[in-house]
Amino acid sequence: MVTQIHKPANFSFSGLLKLIRFANLVILALAQYFTAFFLLEDTSVITSLNLAILVSSTIVIAAAGYIINDYYDIKIDLINKPQRVVVGKVLKRRVAMILHTILNFIGITLGFLLGYKIGLINFVSAVLLWSYSNQLKRTVLIGNLVVAILTGLSIYIIAIYFEPDNNYILAYALFAFFMTLIREIIKDLEDLKGDSTFDCRTLPVVHGPRKTKVIIYVLAITFLICLCSLFYLRIGVSMLIIALLLIGPLAYLFLRLHKADTVKEFNYLSNYCKWVMLAGITSMAFFY
Repeated sequence: MVTQIHKPANFSFSGLLKLIRFANLVILALAQYFTAFFLLEDTSVITSLNLAILVSSTIVIAAAGYIINDYYDIKIDLINKPQRVVVGKVLKRRVAMILHTILNFIGITLGFLLGYKIGLINFVSAVLLWSYSNQLKRTVLIGNLVVAILTGLSIYIIAIYFEPDNNYILAYALFAFFMTLIREIIKDLEDLKGDSTFDCRTLPVVHGPRKTKVIIYVLAITFLICLCSLFYLRIGVSMLIIALLLIGPLAYLFLRLHKADTVKEFNYLSNYCKWVMLAGITSMAFFY
């Protein structure tokens, strides 16, 4: 019996949705709309065309980032996550690169429609996402910081465009930054086998899993101290209480991380961090 080998297609809608992490893009859009609705003083912007353009530009830049990341990571992903590989298996490599270019062009153009500041931010974000996929993710901590900064920026860009002095949005942007940084390092622990095979200099590859866990503990404690200080000094007791509520989820993370030793366990913790971020975003409703 001859096994059929399926060649990658020029286009596959289901493959595209998988490639751009459609569910993640929906969460990103909801996070930006939540930020605008619950944290801006003028909630009428929720129905404005400018907000729709801003959110759309962020989404397509992020989608382009997911595509270029998978484009460069085919060999590594075939080891770490073979079931998730789309480029080269479902979609042709050149098709993925064309889609990446088109989405970046759309995202940057939409940004400049809102003004030079948003346009430049989108342009720099697109360049950083390409640099991350091409090289930065293979360097110690730099790649993790780039992703964390861009995640925090996806929240804070609402303030940049509508209310530059909004401390609430700044606080949530910092929350997104730190939680993403922790999650990205945990994902490096999960991907240790493939990363070490292709000589990617991530924290677990360079320092080993045990020291990497210690770094995560230090980051998490620093994150909580910084967040509590910012909330108390710039906003008030109400936000300080919300920050202190993070002690429980972080303590659980520490406990599970200390015992974690398999890909499955690290994958669970990576998804757990995503749920903590989602819960944090929904807490914006308390300020409405």
